[in-house]
Parts: sequence; structure tokens; C-alpha cells
Amino acid sequence: MNTQPLPLALESLLSRIAEALERLAPRPRPPVDLTVADAFVWHAEGARLDPVTKVNRVDLDLLRGIERQRETLLENTRRFAKGLPANNALLWGARGTGKSSLVKAVHAAVNQEIPKSVALVEIHREDIPSLPHLLTLLRDATRNFILFCDDLSFDGEDASYKSLKAVLEGGVEGRPANVVLYATSNRRHLMSRDMIENERSTAINPSEAVEEKVSLSDRFGIWLGFHNVDQDTYFAIIEGYARRFGIAISREQLEAEANEWSVTRGSRSGRVAWQFIQDLAGRSGRRIE
Repeated sequence: MNTQPLPLALESLLSRIAEALERLAPRPRPPVDLTVADAFVWHAEGARLDPVTKVNRVDLDLLRGIERQRETLLENTRRFAKGLPANNALLWGARGTGKSSLVKAVHAAVNQEIPKSVALVEIHREDIPSLPHLLTLLRDATRNFILFCDDLSFDGEDASYKSLKAVLEGGVEGRPANVVLYATSNRRHLMSRDMIENERSTAINPSEAVEEKVSLSDRFGIWLGFHNVDQDTYFAIIEGYARRFGIAISREQLEAEANEWSVTRGSRSGRVAWQFIQDLAGRSGRRIE
């Protein structure tokens, strides 16, 4: 066996090549400290969890017209925070009716009752295929996690719903005991009516093809429906905001302006009420914090 040393020139060249490759190679990321915050955002590209120091949310007691939904989700989250069995939840319905606001408000309320018990991890719709990798990072953590996917739906030939199905119930490992998924959607079955009809018309066995996708929503143990509010509830939401933020205005004037605002928007909802209060606070010189 030839054990002669390499020529100095060749050894120097190989050393420089090795150093260059080390500089080009990405450095391994340090482990994420999942105790530094109560909320994180998952980025599939780079497989990283970024802590969120201040969550954009409203207080739970300011959410009106969704009392039944609030109590159901709050109780489920309380059980989960205590290490008891809890269900995945699908919040579906009209836009701007408080679905995502309720998830964030419930998370905050439970953490006030049981500090540091539950972390909220937001995952974007386009990152759903990376869910198995995210669960691998969370599975052995010492705290509980709510995975939150806002505005979840599937269209056309999108097959990423299969990744979600496997995470919710299927797969060899199944969903970790320290993780639940809360998702919001404008669609009860997470797929458009056109998509359902297309599956029926093109499949060899139409009922089985549709069932595969519709069954995704069945993986959520809790379904909560949200609808546009009536006028009295809309006014109650507005008045609650006005009191909380100290906006001095008569009830008659407040309701008249709020009604005019809803007419120009063509709907009454929690989102429309919040947008009106932001406008009113700005005109009144009041800060919203």
C-alpha cells in the first residue's frame, strides 16, 4: 500500500478546497427554544420556528355573537392545556365573523389561566406538506401546541390535503398527544362546490372520489359554524369596543355612524365592526392598544 505523503502543493490545494466547501455549506441551525415565547410562526423553507413576541389579537370578552362557539373552543383548549384528551377544531363560515380572532383570543385566555401551558404555532396554507416535519420537532417537547392554519381550503388538483389527513388521524405515528390543529375556512368541507362536482363527473367511482376529500373535514372532532351577525349584535360589538378604548360618543350617534359604515361595506360582521372602530378612534384622536 502506498503511504507516501502528498506533495505540498496538492495538499495545500485540497485544504483550500475543503475550506471553501465548508464556507459554502449552510451551518446547522441551533435547536429552537420552544419556551421563549407563547406563539411561533412555522417557515417550511429553512424548517424554522420564529417566535412572536406580540400576537395580533383582541380580548376574548370583546367577541360578541359567537358565545356558543367561544365556550366550546375555550373548554376544549382548557382540557388540552391540562394534558387531557382534546379534539382538532374546524372553524368555518363567512369571512370576517371572528374565526381567527377566536382562536387567538382563546389561546391567550387559557395561558392567562394556566401560564405557559400552550404555545400557538401558525402554519401557512402553502406549508401544509411540511406538517410531518414540524410534528417531528414538536413531538418530544415538554409543552402543548396548537397548530393554527388560517383560511384553509383546497382547489383543483391540489393533493396536499393528503398530508393533512395523515397528520390528523392516519400515519404510523399519528398525531402527537401534545398537538392539536385549529383551522379556519370559508368552506365547511374545505373544498369548493366546483371541485366536488368535478370529482363526481370525472371519477370512475364518483362517490368514492368525493368521499376521499370530503372526509378530511371529518378528521376534525369539533365543527364550529360562523355567520354574519344581526344588527343588535353588531351594535353590541361596536359598543363594547367603544367602552374598552374610551371613545366618548353618544349611543345614538355611535349606532347611526356604525349603521352607515355597515351599509357602505354591504355587511355586518366582527371585522366590519373592528374596521369602523379603528376609523372612529382615529377621528377621535384615541389610540387602540
